Amino acid sequence: MCQHDDLEDFARRSSELTRRQFGALALGAGLVAALPKLVNAAETKGADVEIKTPDGTADAYFVYPAKGKHPGVLIWPDIFGLRPAFEQMATRLAESGYSVLVVNPFYRTKKAPTAADHADFNDPATRQALMTLAGTLSPATADIDAKAFVSFLDTQPAVDGKRKMGTTGYCMGGPFVFRTAAKYPNRIGAGATFHGGGLVTDKPDSPHLIAIAENDDKRQPEAKDVLRDSFAKAKLPAEIEVYAGTQHGWCPPDAQVYNHDQAEKAWSRMLALFSSSLA
Repeated sequence: MCQHDDLEDFARRSSELTRRQFGALALGAGLVAALPKLVNAAETKGADVEIKTPDGTADAYFVYPAKGKHPGVLIWPDIFGLRPAFEQMATRLAESGYSVLVVNPFYRTKKAPTAADHADFNDPATRQALMTLAGTLSPATADIDAKAFVSFLDTQPAVDGKRKMGTTGYCMGGPFVFRTAAKYPNRIGAGATFHGGGLVTDKPDSPHLIAIAENDDKRQPEAKDVLRDSFAKAKLPAEIEVYAGTQHGWCPPDAQVYNHDQAEKAWSRMLALFSSSLA
């Protein structure tokens, strides 16, 4: 779902990282563990799950507060797929009072992990493998998966079916957020995307985004204006912001371009959105 040019530009930016930034990647799990701990975090339970779809069996991770029913949230990961960093992000969200499903969007091709730890998108073989995986997805597969994943959440005892559901996506996952919301407008109460790719196109099924990386904005500066106009015409509230100093992919803590301060800002805005909208 990310456009080819978006991913090629990401590869170029990856090659410009400093030696110090690459050294930070060697911390691996330490980056994930460095996510700020929530004060009064809810105790959570999490497990790997399998979800039947018309196209096969999707592997995913489901995590939720140990007590009570809570709004469901569906997370669409970036092109590097379901991995410990996203399981940690899902757990952190569950600690804030949500029942969270993060999925492997490439289940039709292979089970997670679908990329090596700290995979380098600038490596030709890695890039080709990831692009091939991304090429297996389409608006049609997004509709199929949205139905299966939303239905799964709605059958879980830990999900409060009387409250709206949220969805969030990163990079390649961004378009899935809006396709899910469009398919289930009466069920999805809020959507948040961060450094989404291919979200404003010249195609009739062009999706849209909320949060924009600064260098994405420089590449497509008109996108934010198209988005604001589209949401205004639809009479839907939206927060559309260019995050200063960020590069495409800045949110996941294992990303080569992870920006802690702006990722925390994005996280806080997402929590504010879900708190106000998932009633």
